[in-house]
Amino acid sequence: MIVEQARAKLNLALHVRARRADGYHELVTLFAFVDHGDAVSVKASDAPAFAVSGDFADALVGEADNLVLRAEHAFCAVFGIAQTHAIHLEKRLPVASGIGGGSADAAATLRALARLHGIAADDARLWQIADDLGSDVPACLASTTVIGKGRGEKLQPIAGAPGTPVLLVNPGIAVSTGEIFRRWDGADGGALPSGPVIEVAMASRNDLYPPAREIAPAIGDSIAWLETMAGVRMVRMSGSGATCFALFDTADDCAAAHRRARAEHPDWWAVATQLV
Repeated sequence: MIVEQARAKLNLALHVRARRADGYHELVTLFAFVDHGDAVSVKASDAPAFAVSGDFADALVGEADNLVLRAEHAFCAVFGIAQTHAIHLEKRLPVASGIGGGSADAAATLRALARLHGIAADDARLWQIADDLGSDVPACLASTTVIGKGRGEKLQPIAGAPGTPVLLVNPGIAVSTGEIFRRWDGADGGALPSGPVIEVAMASRNDLYPPAREIAPAIGDSIAWLETMAGVRMVRMSGSGATCFALFDTADDCAAAHRRARAEHPDWWAVATQLV
């Protein structure tokens, strides 16, 4: 049995540059990952099997197609694997929430299968599969702090800030990524500044936040609430939402904010964690 953690992805910054003719958007984003996420378990089996459990399993139960299964099928096709697999997904992250849950699950599946079948982690074919599966999957395959360009798939390493306390909150809503991109105002967000990762993040923004807030005012409410917390360094929405996050000076400040979130907003999903 091979187990891989599918870490939640954060966009510490997300600047949209232009609409592309292929329907995607040119962007530059600062990806980081936290010590919390889904878990994917893979083992060889006599017959293909897929099971899902966890707090958000209901969103995937009964689905005949998902990114985990697409990743497994693509891996077997590219590497000529006839062996079938039993895959279990522990779904701890909300779906359609801007933190790369499905992309992270696909990436974790690829890493687990590569380990199971002796494929090198840097095999170019593995990374091409990730790119084919989705714009965020290559970053999730790396699962480390990187700058993403193009659709987000062209990765440039940058030194991270491991151990930085983070509070994630989601007001319990799912938003449409496509609709939010359609409402983007078309203004070129520009390049990211240079410097240490947290300074870059604080000097940047998420260009999808205004349209997301327009579609789902609860996102703005989450941001406003996080900004009132003691010891907070930076507050932002991740991806196209609806998950928002705050970086804190200390783990104690983060834990205190987490307790307040659970007391004041029991309907929110809230997790205290840290950057990796």
